[in-house]
Amino acid sequence: MPWPNDMSSTTIWHNPRCSKSRQTLQLIRERGIEPTIIEYLKTPPSEGELTDALKALRMEPRDLMRKKEAPYEELALSDDGLTRAELVAAMVENPVLIERPVVFHRKRAVLGRPPESVLELLD
Repeated sequence: MPWPNDMSSTTIWHNPRCSKSRQTLQLIRERGIEPTIIEYLKTPPSEGELTDALKALRMEPRDLMRKKEAPYEELALSDDGLTRAELVAAMVENPVLIERPVVFHRKRAVLGRPPESVLELLD
């Protein structure tokens, strides 16, 4: 599960090579919070974790997909015939498809695009 047991804890699915992810992490730290950092490209979420994240984000899988990444086209993920489960599985197997950063705080979640969107979660 992306949330630590302590409901007041904060977790970020982070890509240190991404400027938006770094900016979001900085905003969190400026609020005096040291989040649990999960480099999701090295430690991808499970199908259950990704499903929970989508629910918390109130998003469908394609809403959280990076459509310009090669696997999106290679796997024909724009096909309307694909099920939600198939899309989630593709993201788990190809975490580069997951938009970043995702921040979890108090059983809620937000996509850090723009980075300032994380502030609504923390305030």
